Amino acid sequence: MTKKDLGFNPKPLYNVGQQEFKMAPRGRPWVDTPDELWNSWIWQQQNRVRRMDHLEACVDVTQEERDAFDKSSELFNMAVTPYYASLMDPLNPDCPIRLQSVPKMGELTIAPGEMEDPLGEETDMPVPGITHRYPDRVLFYTTHHCPVFCRHCTRKRKVADPSSAAQKQQIEEGIAYIKRTPSIRDVVISGGDPLSNSDERLDYIMGSLRAIPHVEVFRLGTRNLVTLPHRITDDFVRIIKKHAPMYVHTHFNHPLECTAEAFEACLKIAEAGIPINNQMVLLKGVNEEPELVKKLNHMLLMMRVRPYYIFQCDMSQGISHFRTPISTGLNIIEHLRGHTSGMAVPHFVVDAPGGGGKIPLLPEYVKSHVGNRWVLRNYKNKEYIYED
Repeated sequence: MTKKDLGFNPKPLYNVGQQEFKMAPRGRPWVDTPDELWNSWIWQQQNRVRRMDHLEACVDVTQEERDAFDKSSELFNMAVTPYYASLMDPLNPDCPIRLQSVPKMGELTIAPGEMEDPLGEETDMPVPGITHRYPDRVLFYTTHHCPVFCRHCTRKRKVADPSSAAQKQQIEEGIAYIKRTPSIRDVVISGGDPLSNSDERLDYIMGSLRAIPHVEVFRLGTRNLVTLPHRITDDFVRIIKKHAPMYVHTHFNHPLECTAEAFEACLKIAEAGIPINNQMVLLKGVNEEPELVKKLNHMLLMMRVRPYYIFQCDMSQGISHFRTPISTGLNIIEHLRGHTSGMAVPHFVVDAPGGGGKIPLLPEYVKSHVGNRWVLRNYKNKEYIYED
């Protein structure tokens, strides 16, 4: 049986230059699903792949995947929207979408130095749901839900755990803290995925923040553009537009995620005047090749998404099999800088373990510095002298 027989031959819907953005194929279980259901974000949430028999209907499951599913379910269970599951190669267990979605045995290994809360978010939490680490900005935890439980998640301790749900009182306490702390000018609305909230709840949260005089901007941190683009409805776009200025930060990791549906979702947000930034996580087996990252970033720019960060994989428990050496990230930047436009070159950062915050890293371009004489090298490794 070939991929074409399994529906892996979708027609392109968007073309930019020579680049085609194709509709996601309907996976095996959903080939006859009516469009009105398939395009409903609520239906997608309700029909996620969560059990082994669901997964068996989508892909040819390996023995390792079976064992990992059985042994990891109590630590961090599985959930994949039908849309995102349809992007998985049913014949290849090393498919980059499948690696991000389906448990692997590596999740059972807790490497030295790995932590349940690697970024120290709980230690910088003045009230439940608010992480206040930087002087002028906070992270606002609004839900424990996500459409897809990414296997490299840094918040496994919360995501999919009903006890971590942000109840109404916690939301109110968070808004009250922001209101009484005038140094806060920037709020990152996060989770889980904040777009798992209803439109009404999101409207209330954003409206409450917009009513605080010292809050200048806020950001929605969401992977729905990647895993559930159907969530970007016209009603949702009207809500975010009225609360501008705001920004959307999303999380594309591979060109296969740049579908026509994702393109359309990004287009709706961009045409509402909301800038979109991408935060790629560097993952072994998924996106450690410089040419692949360059292709991803070029596709994102065509989708009106600015490559913003490449994150070194956090020291979160059970994800050491995803972690690459820091030199891998530096090598990617080395092969982007000068070889493509600056807009396609994100910042490579390590979110320091224990709450140290984001630390940017660059290849070394300063060859020597004596007095006011600087010897610099460019992307072709040619040296130039600059006098201060």
